Amino acid sequence: MKRPTQARWPALSLALAVLLPLTTQAAPTSILFVGNSFTFGRVDPVLSYNASNVRDMTAAMAATNPTGSRPYEPHPWGGVAGIFKQFTVQAGLDYDVALSTRNAASLRGHFLNTNPAGWDLRGNIASQTWNQVVLQEQSDEPLTRRGEVGNPAWFTNYVDKIEDFIHNGAAQSYRERDFFAGATATERAAACAAATGASTGSCNTLRTTGANSFASAATEVFLYQTWARPDLVAGARETVTDPVTGAVTRTGAPGTPLFANLESMTAELRLAYDNAALSAGTDGTGGIKAVAPVGQAFMRAVLEGVATRDMWAADAATDGLLDLWFDDGLHASKYGSYLSALTLFGRITGVNPFSLGGDEIAARDLGISRAEAVALQRIAARELGFVVPVPATLGLALAGLALLTVMKGRRRA
Repeated sequence: MKRPTQARWPALSLALAVLLPLTTQAAPTSILFVGNSFTFGRVDPVLSYNASNVRDMTAAMAATNPTGSRPYEPHPWGGVAGIFKQFTVQAGLDYDVALSTRNAASLRGHFLNTNPAGWDLRGNIASQTWNQVVLQEQSDEPLTRRGEVGNPAWFTNYVDKIEDFIHNGAAQSYRERDFFAGATATERAAACAAATGASTGSCNTLRTTGANSFASAATEVFLYQTWARPDLVAGARETVTDPVTGAVTRTGAPGTPLFANLESMTAELRLAYDNAALSAGTDGTGGIKAVAPVGQAFMRAVLEGVATRDMWAADAATDGLLDLWFDDGLHASKYGSYLSALTLFGRITGVNPFSLGGDEIAARDLGISRAEAVALQRIAARELGFVVPVPATLGLALAGLALLTVMKGRRRA
């Protein structure tokens, strides 16, 4: 057999060096964000942010049948998912990011496809095998029921239903009455109606879903814990949203608060999300990987003097603090969406959000200053348990306090 000459070896080695990375390069990490306007961002600059680099899986559905869609929320959407994508690029991570979102959608709505004809939100979840999936519930669904607000039974059970669908993919057949205790079907249906506000007929309806052929036990499922809403807290004011432009105006009339303060609503949301995560893991299907504590990060920003507590106050726009909420007291502002994405990024990737730094590109694109970006990165990092340096201003304050203590001691002496 004729061997290659010595002169041929360098050329062969060079060819192998070029081809080897191509054959061993890992596929990007695929992630799907499932939710509503808290995920897609509601208004620009967040709504369309980085839309060219994420997959808006409901854009084609909306184009085919826009029933129920809002003219001031045009597709394609980037939103919090788009900000997350930019973070991964800066951190050197390879992510394929998609979002399946619809305004006002609940997780129950996603799973049962309670949408206009042609909208298949459950089908989006089952369209491929995902490495990671993020589930964001309608903002008031996890709360204890107060009038028509709150539906924790739907929240807890549909987190579990979707998690099962992602992990084992078996077709499901059930009646919602069986989420509740009772010796007979009639008793369970009555309990279902009382707890959820649904009719007994709806509670008795047989719900059947097909199988998910792309299910995988390895998929990591995260819960996106949402924030306390100023429109449901004492001091709230009524607002009106223009159905065409989306502009929000205040009527001057007091709102109908359900909570005494942001803390109490945040605590209830935290407990609901933790319970849902715990419940989903009891049937052996894989459960929830982790909860991204976005709502707690909002609360921390308020408590640490970074964000405004009372967006309704006369000086809210001039107090020198960031306003995490949009004008309606429901959705997030660009600052709130940025903090949401930071918290999700840190929880999902394990990368310290504070490492992104003041030159982070998404902040620049959104019109968030270097100092504001760093302050929000610090809040997210601290909430997630990462070690971050003490800000210079706080360090000076602590030094001053120590000096004052020494001087007082000398006076006493």
